Amino acid sequence: MQKKFSHLDQDNRPAMVDVGGKAVTLRTAKARSIVVLGDEIMQHLEGGDIQTKKGAVFQTAIIAGVMAAKKTSELIPLCHPLGLDDCQVRISVTNAKEVLVECTCKLTAKTGVEMEALTGASIAALTIYDMCKAFSHDIVINETRLVKKTGGKRDFELRGEGMQ
Repeated sequence: MQKKFSHLDQDNRPAMVDVGGKAVTLRTAKARSIVVLGDEIMQHLEGGDIQTKKGAVFQTAIIAGVMAAKKTSELIPLCHPLGLDDCQVRISVTNAKEVLVECTCKLTAKTGVEMEALTGASIAALTIYDMCKAFSHDIVINETRLVKKTGGKRDFELRGEGMQ
């Protein structure tokens, strides 16, 4: 069986996937973004967060990530609007210059929550950038990727290199 893009109809036009016939199952997804902040910014790390004139960077990014996950269908045209059962954003410092943002979403539905987790991690990372750019523009968002998903046709878990 040849794979095809799920968001194209038989005439290769963009189309929302019809999930009407799918089974309702518990679906989870976890995504991560890695933000490299550098020495100039990391020297302001105190008590597990960075304080700026705009407020606590990581705490604000957590709220932004949850808000973004809830609005994913408003940002990505063919995503189904979903009422998430849960969304958790966690931010941790992994080394002297790097911050790990993880977003985990969960719901019981006919479609998955990968895009919600990816959007939450992305927007949390962008919020960190926004709040720290006054110190330095030498900030890199290295990657945003799906780490794990369950439910639906098949489960997925990132293995090997790059797995935290």
